[in-house]
Amino acid sequence: MAQIIVRVVQTLSILGCVASLFYYLFCLWSARGFLRSADVAGHTSWGASLPPVSILKPLKGIDPEIYESFRSHCVQDYPTDYEIVFGVSDPSDPAVASVEQLQREFPGRAIRVVVCPEILGANVKVSNLEQMLAVSRFEHILVNDSDIRVERDYLQRVIAPLADGKVGMITCLYRGVASGTLGSRLESLGISTDFCAGVLAARQLEGGLRFGLGSTLAFRRTDLDRIGGFRSIVDFLADDYELGKRIAGLGRKVVLSQVVVETHLPAYDVQGFIAHQMRWARGVRDARLGGYIGLASTFGIFWALLNLVSFGAMPWTWALLIAMLILRFAVALVVGGSVLQDRQVLSGLWLIPLRDLIAVGIWFASFAGHTVTWRGDKFQLKDGRLIRLAQSD
Repeated sequence: MAQIIVRVVQTLSILGCVASLFYYLFCLWSARGFLRSADVAGHTSWGASLPPVSILKPLKGIDPEIYESFRSHCVQDYPTDYEIVFGVSDPSDPAVASVEQLQREFPGRAIRVVVCPEILGANVKVSNLEQMLAVSRFEHILVNDSDIRVERDYLQRVIAPLADGKVGMITCLYRGVASGTLGSRLESLGISTDFCAGVLAARQLEGGLRFGLGSTLAFRRTDLDRIGGFRSIVDFLADDYELGKRIAGLGRKVVLSQVVVETHLPAYDVQGFIAHQMRWARGVRDARLGGYIGLASTFGIFWALLNLVSFGAMPWTWALLIAMLILRFAVALVVGGSVLQDRQVLSGLWLIPLRDLIAVGIWFASFAGHTVTWRGDKFQLKDGRLIRLAQSD
């Protein structure tokens, strides 16, 4: 029996290594294709001017560097009118003070705070977006997370591709700026060297994206209305994924812009990092099960270590582990360094094996339950939808 178990483990480790080898090479090819592609914004034109835009930013609490993130949206080199609508559920939310400071610094900019008293579903952020949309003025809508910081040409480069009637949504990759804690550094590495690599691979494999990223979602109000508005996704955890998926379902293209935005990450401890990753993992599992199971092919270091243990320390098992490490580091440097221009990647390479092994543990553990913790509240996930759990006293 023990011999059968060993043979099964050896077979799995070999298959895992082969799958990871092809996946890492595919990531490198996908990143190369993205880097070589011309920015779609350069091939579309609105003629005389770009359209006016409503930027919607739902808020809850204070994020690191929040004011500078807000401010970056007020100094856009955009030739047409745009407004920024912030939304909160609680008028005493501490983020409101930062918006009021923003209004004082930019009195000529259309900046509003909307208090959203109704709870329309389990996802309060999307509930707020529905109420913010009602007071926004323009046909073209851009939604991004409260902690996103952008460059001055962000708005024009993101909105320009919507001149093409076949394009339904623009979304963006992002890099995370880590705080000094280990958990924050692991989170940043995961974004830059694993998550974004997977997005590029999905784009290449599927001939375009079929989902959106919360870092940027730019679309038309008419398309949003056609899918039922924000109300149609108000109970989903992965609202950005669902929004992109449903707009793609209209026959519209979801375009991955070459614009890369930035987020300053909280000072996660390791426990906080793991909790955040577990929420993300279970959300992806429910939204995109086939792709999530396929993540097993991204665990190259784990499979190579398992191969080393199950077959023993032989020259070829050591060589396989070294080859896997080289490929994994190559993906990190190309995607994180070249595509995302993340200056932290090089100094964090030594943490990648630790981060990847933690990711394997989270992947296995994610199948053991359906509960997630989000902003202090506990929910059960069912088919991607959130069901709020009663809080015990």
